[in-house]
Amino acid sequence: MIEMKKALSIVILFLALTLVVNAQIDSSLIFPLQEKHVHSSSIVELPNGDLLVCWFKGSGERGANDVLIEGARLKKGEEKWSQPFLMADTPDEPDCNPVMFLNSNGKLFLVWIVVQANRWEHSILKVKTTTDYNDEGAPHWQWQNVILMKPGDEFAKRVEDQFGKNGRQDLAWAEYAPPYEELLTKASKDPAKRETGWMTRTHPVILENGKMLLPLYSDGFNFGLIAISEDHGETWKCSLPIVGRGLNQPSLVVRKNGSIDAYMRDDGDEPGKIMLSHSNDQGYSWTYAKETNLPNPGASVEVIKLKSGNWLLAYNDVEDGRYSLAVALSDDEGASWKWKRHLEYKKGSSFSYPSFIQTKDEKIHITFSYATSKNRESIKHVAFDENWIREKE
Repeated sequence: MIEMKKALSIVILFLALTLVVNAQIDSSLIFPLQEKHVHSSSIVELPNGDLLVCWFKGSGERGANDVLIEGARLKKGEEKWSQPFLMADTPDEPDCNPVMFLNSNGKLFLVWIVVQANRWEHSILKVKTTTDYNDEGAPHWQWQNVILMKPGDEFAKRVEDQFGKNGRQDLAWAEYAPPYEELLTKASKDPAKRETGWMTRTHPVILENGKMLLPLYSDGFNFGLIAISEDHGETWKCSLPIVGRGLNQPSLVVRKNGSIDAYMRDDGDEPGKIMLSHSNDQGYSWTYAKETNLPNPGASVEVIKLKSGNWLLAYNDVEDGRYSLAVALSDDEGASWKWKRHLEYKKGSSFSYPSFIQTKDEKIHITFSYATSKNRESIKHVAFDENWIREKE
């Protein structure tokens, strides 16, 4: 009996230590704080276990023509990130908002925007791909092209129908100031406007049938759009728009029944709340976007389904700035978010645009824009286990 009690004590101690280890959090800056503007990172795990991260860097954003895409690599088993290296640069044009992902065949994609005429609404999508990415430094890109979206007349009809059913009727407008919905409905009928300005931000999802859904958004319309590929990213077609008042930067998560939710930034009326839309047809058509009860200060969010089946949301959990960055966990597909912990909280600083994945070892890795003051910026990497979120702060 004594020996059995000793064995049981050892097992309990082992389990307790395992939970402590699993609940640890590791964090580091990918490169030291510096004076250039660095923003909108994206992280991917390569098949060999390396982590690859990219971001844009320059004197500013759309108005600075020196903006380019940089990256860094964390080799499997190592603790220090490589020196930053060049990933993409369109001479004399701003390159922004990169996103990286692997298709079902292990091909690496880098998709980003080139901001023509220094205006978001004139942006075009560019893409690089390769299967040669295991060496030190940047991947050896094998192919590059542009991705063109061509929404048709059904785009305009969808906008008109959804605003007609859901538009705001409680605002007074002067005769010379037509409503917001009327302006966007008119713009949606212009092929030049609806075919340009679509931008990347968050990771795509790959459905069980292999269909890839890459979220896009437009600052011209404040709508979402999904680029859909049924041939592993060789060609793309577009969904109907995700319509709402001031939504931006959708992030997709697939429900158990196969339907899809899109969580989005709120650039519309105050108070800011994360916005939500739903698709029942594999991402082609979407419900009119409505506000949730989750706060949003006009900043990007990302949501993923973990291997446990739980959902993880990374977001700025306040309405008045980007000084607070949190992760929240849901065990009921977003009906509630029972657990929340902060990655950063410091007024006067900015922590935003989270990008995250769960790696093969079930660790969660997040990168985000990290700025302690003007002209002191970096990209931060944080890694933790799902158990860490469940603990009290």
